[in-house]
Amino acid sequence: MLKVIKRLLERSRYLICISLTFLVIYLSLAQTAGLMGTINVSDKSLHSLAYFGLSLSWLFAIRKSHSDIKWKILIGFAMLLLGILLEYLQGSLTDYRTTDYLDVIANTVGIIIAVISFRNLLRLYHSF
Repeated sequence: MLKVIKRLLERSRYLICISLTFLVIYLSLAQTAGLMGTINVSDKSLHSLAYFGLSLSWLFAIRKSHSDIKWKILIGFAMLLLGILLEYLQGSLTDYRTTDYLDVIANTVGIIIAVISFRNLLRLYHSF
């Protein structure tokens, strides 16, 4: 059963990454005041977790180049730019969200943790 799930993930890895990217974009720009009221977690930890997962999904999608540090830097930089762009859009497109540079720092922490932990998580993935 685990091999079937692994093959399914392999075949749809780019679809998963694109879907997660759109989910982060939607959650960054949508009005989630009611949802956030029911979650008793720091906003910054949610930012770190979202960008950790998003970065890790893109790293796994192109993992054939995992030994090449350029790909890791490129993905990390792309995720950072996405986070900065979304923070800017929150302040300029919405009247229910504000731009917060601390959110960009939290996003960056998630990205850095994903890049640093990728090699170990890839080894764990291959052990299944």
